[in-house]
Amino acid sequence: MRTIRRSAVPVVSWIGPSGAQARGGAALILEASHAAFAAPGSDIGPAYPVRLDQPELTSAPVVRAELEKLATANNRDPNGAARLTNSSLSARDSNAVGAIDGVRPTLGETIVTLNKKTVTTSAGEIKLSTAKIIGEGQDRRRQPNQDVVFDSLGISGKVSHALLSPSLAYFLLVIGLALIVFEFFAASIGFAALVGAGAVIGAAYGFDVLPVNLWAIGLLLFSALAFAVDAQVGGLGVWTGAGAVTLIGGSIFLYGGDSQLRPAWWLLVLIIAGVGVFYVFAIPPFLRARFSSPTVGREALIGEMGAALTEVNPEGVVEVRDARWRAITNRATPVTVGDRIRVTAVLGFVLEVEPEEGGAQDYREKRSRRKAK
Repeated sequence: MRTIRRSAVPVVSWIGPSGAQARGGAALILEASHAAFAAPGSDIGPAYPVRLDQPELTSAPVVRAELEKLATANNRDPNGAARLTNSSLSARDSNAVGAIDGVRPTLGETIVTLNKKTVTTSAGEIKLSTAKIIGEGQDRRRQPNQDVVFDSLGISGKVSHALLSPSLAYFLLVIGLALIVFEFFAASIGFAALVGAGAVIGAAYGFDVLPVNLWAIGLLLFSALAFAVDAQVGGLGVWTGAGAVTLIGGSIFLYGGDSQLRPAWWLLVLIIAGVGVFYVFAIPPFLRARFSSPTVGREALIGEMGAALTEVNPEGVVEVRDARWRAITNRATPVTVGDRIRVTAVLGFVLEVEPEEGGAQDYREKRSRRKAK
């Protein structure tokens, strides 16, 4: 704002297109401009807090005084500008109270409107020449007498700007963690894992700027782990309850700063409910389909031979009867990729296996054999 006030070149602000909003510092910049316009359907204010991440830096009375000062300097109504301190006014209402200079639907029309207007800058009064008349008779019309160039963000800038949205950053973190957990149970690194990792990286980019509570991020990470524990067991238990509580807590208290930074309550409800349904009702059936045996009785697998698809040390994936199973080694006996294995026990949807030859024996088995002799 200080730069605008010191500028010898007129600075004009236009809030648009329809649906645009100027809050916080944007409302102050609008009032600091030598001419201020807004499109129909746009909103201006509230100007307080100026910074959502650090609302305590300024107070409402200070912001009100600054709005009044800026409006007076630019020949606008200070009382009308003061209403923007804690209120959001439409473009038409802002114009009615004298907080802006007019309502114009497009930037081109705003420029044409400025023709022959006089504004006061640091260099004194300047009469603007911004339009020319073209055509003849009924076709006569005004148009800007210079090229109007829009300096918009590039693709990378638009992506970066989008990632700074608190709601999007939160959504990316929660969904990214869910996809990573899903891919973990799929026993591979595929499309879901890549998308999940990209989502988490995008969320981290936003969190680098947003005022996040690190302990709340920890709660969200723990919730994914807790849901994963019960999902592998295939039922609802203490870990599911812990995951639900930490997911809700981490979602509500993720952001510090002003309350406007927090996602809408309905968005939180939708995301929390959707993620909960995914962990509780989507992953367990996937595990049953992924690692189930073609035969009805899983106990019949005990003694069956198979092969290790990954290293099992102490966990991995094996193939038995043409079906993939998550597996753990019998008494921590490692199995390398491609080795033949023997199923020694069935623990829910997890097989306990040992190498075809050379399975380890622990002290309990040795003791039982000595007693038998």
